[in-house]
Amino acid sequence: MGNRSVSDVEKDPVHSFATRRSPGIKPTVKTNDGLRPNVRDVVKLSVIVPFYNVQQYAPDTLRSLGANAREDFEFILVDDCSRDGTPEILARAERELPGAVLVRHERNGGLATARNTGIDRARGEYLTFLDGDDWLAPGYYPKLVAAVEELGCDFLRTDHVQCTARARTVHRVPVGRRNVVLDPRRAILPADRSTSVDYAYAWAGVYHRRLVDKGLLHFTDGLRTAEDRPWIWKLHREAESFAAVGLLGVFYRRGVASSLTQIGDVRQLDFIRAFDQVVTETAEDPEAGALLPKAVRTYCAIISHHLGSSERFEPAVARKLKSLSSAALRRMPQDVLADALDSMDLERATRLRRLRRRPAPAGAAA
Repeated sequence: MGNRSVSDVEKDPVHSFATRRSPGIKPTVKTNDGLRPNVRDVVKLSVIVPFYNVQQYAPDTLRSLGANAREDFEFILVDDCSRDGTPEILARAERELPGAVLVRHERNGGLATARNTGIDRARGEYLTFLDGDDWLAPGYYPKLVAAVEELGCDFLRTDHVQCTARARTVHRVPVGRRNVVLDPRRAILPADRSTSVDYAYAWAGVYHRRLVDKGLLHFTDGLRTAEDRPWIWKLHREAESFAAVGLLGVFYRRGVASSLTQIGDVRQLDFIRAFDQVVTETAEDPEAGALLPKAVRTYCAIISHHLGSSERFEPAVARKLKSLSSAALRRMPQDVLADALDSMDLERATRLRRLRRRPAPAGAAA
C-alpha cells in the first residue's frame, strides 16, 4: 500500500454506524445444524467476531463486514452472553448480513473462549478475527485472501490503524522484510528489540486451516487479557512459514470505556497466567537457550508497565498485582532473569529487583 494515508483507507460510509472451548461454555446456535441459506457450501474465509456488551459499536462493525462480504465468506458472530442491546443487533445481522452465522454463549467466557467457539464452528480454508468494537475498510478481506494465497504461507501479518477519539495512527508489523515468506522462529529475536511476537493482535492477519488441524490456532481458554501472547508465541515457535504485508484495513478502537484494557479489575492480572505460559512453553523448546531471554525480558517489561500504572487498579487489585508479580519473578529462570534485568534501563530494573526481594504471601498464585 506504500504511503497511502489513513484517510484513503477509511471510508465514511463504513464508519457511519487449554486451548479448546471450556466445557462450561455451551454455545446456543440460532440456526439448524445444516448449511445456512446464506452461506455457500465452499467457504474460502471464516471471520470470527466475538461481541460482548458493544451495542454502541456493533453496528459499525457489522456494516463494515457487509462491505467485505463475498459469496464464499462466512462471518461467525459469537455473542458472549451480552447483557445490553447487542443480542438484538446481532439477531438482525443474522438475517441481513450475507454469510452470517450467529452463535450465543449461555454465560460469559471471555474473548479467548469466544474465539475458540468461532474456530470450532468455522469451515473456511482461511480464518481471521475481528473484535466486536472494531471495523474494516471496504474490500479489505478480498485483498487479504488474495495476498495470503499469492504467498502460500501458514499465516500472514498485516499493519493496522489505531483509533483513539479523532486520532488515527498507522501501526506496522515489526518485520523488516515484506511480501516474502519467512521462518516464524527466526522472527522471534532479537531479545532487546520489538519483534513479531510483540505484535500480538490476532485480527491483524489471516491463518490457513492447517494451523487449526495442527492444534496451533486455538487460544488458552478463559484468559481475560493478554490472550494473544501465548497464542502468537506458539505460532512463531511451531508454524512453518509466515509473511508480513503492508495492507491496511483494520481499524482498532483504543480507549473504549467498556474494554477490559480500560478497567482496573482483577481480570487484568490474567497477563501473569498468559506470560507464565509463554515462559513455560518456551523453556521446553529445543532452542530454549536462544528464545528464553526474549520471553523473560518481555514478561519483565509487561510487569514493569503494570506496576508503573498501578493507580488505575482498584486498591486490592494493586496489592495483588505486586504480590503475584513478585512470585512470577521468582518463578522465572533466575540466570535468564538476571541477564534481562541487567539489559534494562535503571528505573525498570530497580523497580523489578526491589519487587523480586519482596516476601511473597504463602499460596500466592495467578
